[in-house]
Amino acid sequence: MDITLLGTGSPVPMQNRASSGYLIEIGDEILVFDHGGGAHHNFLRTGYKATDLNTIFFSHLHTDHCLDYARLVHSRWDQGAGQIPDLQVYAPAYMQRMTDLLFGEEGVFHPDLNGRLNSVGSQQVYLNRGGTLPRKRPSPVVTPIHDRMEVESDRWKVSIREVYHQPGYIEPYALRLETDSGVLVYSGDTGPCDSIVEIAQDADMLIHMCYFISGSFVDESKELTSSGHLEAARTAAAANVKTLVATHFTPQMDAPGVKERCLAEMAEIFKGRIIWGEDMMKIGISPGAIPHAG
Repeated sequence: MDITLLGTGSPVPMQNRASSGYLIEIGDEILVFDHGGGAHHNFLRTGYKATDLNTIFFSHLHTDHCLDYARLVHSRWDQGAGQIPDLQVYAPAYMQRMTDLLFGEEGVFHPDLNGRLNSVGSQQVYLNRGGTLPRKRPSPVVTPIHDRMEVESDRWKVSIREVYHQPGYIEPYALRLETDSGVLVYSGDTGPCDSIVEIAQDADMLIHMCYFISGSFVDESKELTSSGHLEAARTAAAANVKTLVATHFTPQMDAPGVKERCLAEMAEIFKGRIIWGEDMMKIGISPGAIPHAG
């Protein structure tokens, strides 16, 4: 199992980091976790096309985790020409309404879909791609997720736990992916909580938000609903994971010297492998050999 970090940023626009997105390769199958702004462009940079993806999971529906959903669905529908299976979407329940508002009758993309479905020229393009008229609208299959839900195929199992992020306003989940080659856990967005430690227990890799320098973001007397570098390290240590991948950065984290400071302080807490995520970084679920210097 290999993981490519499609987006290691956050809601703050950054030139060097797309928003959240993760590509997982399991043999000849791919999954995607989240698809924030810019993640789809980086997905294309891996060499895959939207039509190669059949299953996507969303940890929660903040825009920096789902803004490129519309691009993915539309591109996959347009290029797939009715010859590929419907996209399977596992997400918080509101994703169905979002999908209907985007692609349904008189939805946000009505002018585009109306033209592609009904104009003679667009119908011919569709036929040239191998489609058969009449053309159907985009129809991703949305399955609402919930705490302690499991989704399983013959190659993988995803377990879902609710975590702690903007309680009362957002529906946040962490995802645990189990395969024959290892276990990957993705925190989504969360503050410190028992459920993220529980779902990450003994995982080979934990991809965890590292939104800020701990102590610099909010009044420490209040309960954290997001995690900084020390919170991520403490979670990784408590869960006994092998590798911690820090991600979901703000520009603060790219200031000179901050990475080095954070990694040193995290290593005092968590004794496993720590990776400072960068867009397009490809990581094996288990550490590979360190190459010679040349």
